[in-house]
Amino acid sequence: MKTLDKNIKISEIVKETGLKHIAIIMDGNRRWAKEKGLPSAMGHKKGVEALKATLRACNDFGIKYLTVYAFSTENWKRKKEEVDFLMELLALTLTNELAEMHSEGVKISFIGDISKLSSKLQKILSNSVETTKNNTGVNLQIAFNYGSRDEIVHAVKAIAAQNLKPEEISEDTISQNLYTKDVPDPDLLIRTGGEMRISNYLLWQIAYSEILVVKEFWPEFSKESLSKAIIEFQSRQRRFGK
Repeated sequence: MKTLDKNIKISEIVKETGLKHIAIIMDGNRRWAKEKGLPSAMGHKKGVEALKATLRACNDFGIKYLTVYAFSTENWKRKKEEVDFLMELLALTLTNELAEMHSEGVKISFIGDISKLSSKLQKILSNSVETTKNNTGVNLQIAFNYGSRDEIVHAVKAIAAQNLKPEEISEDTISQNLYTKDVPDPDLLIRTGGEMRISNYLLWQIAYSEILVVKEFWPEFSKESLSKAIIEFQSRQRRFGK
């Protein structure tokens, strides 16, 4: 009963504050594993469990959009073994968890340059999007091979191809040519792991987002962690530059 009461309370905060979209930089998988004397792969696997728990918490609390930073354009610089593992982990996770996410109403989408991924992985991603496209639960937006500067360059090229006059280009024009064009900007950005930086993530979209950095590593992030973040969001006075 206590859990139910807590869900109701957090749900009420979500409704009162108009909190619709949470974006997360899921940092600290490798550091968590290192602290425990485990290989990095175990940190990433544990991170998947944290994502599942967070996704369910968002559903319980009434959060409609969750965007997570899974693989950046800079992550290609990591050791080949780790990059290959992350690609395989995404493929396995989507293959093994898709039916359950679909049954729970999750709608999956991806932002980033998916064309750089293997044809096998692209098919798996495409299948997850197609399977869940009509779902009405939490919108899970996965940033994979994503970098915000790369996204903005992509948008500028798309706008240039439209042969618009300079005076015809507005903020809305740019927003509508970003990967996130069908999703509202994040209300809250959470970064786990304690690092105080944005890491080339949603630079355009987080212009007026509230930012919360927490010390716990991503594998430690839980429903309770999300509850605390939402309560913190409630205490913020959003000014939107005014």
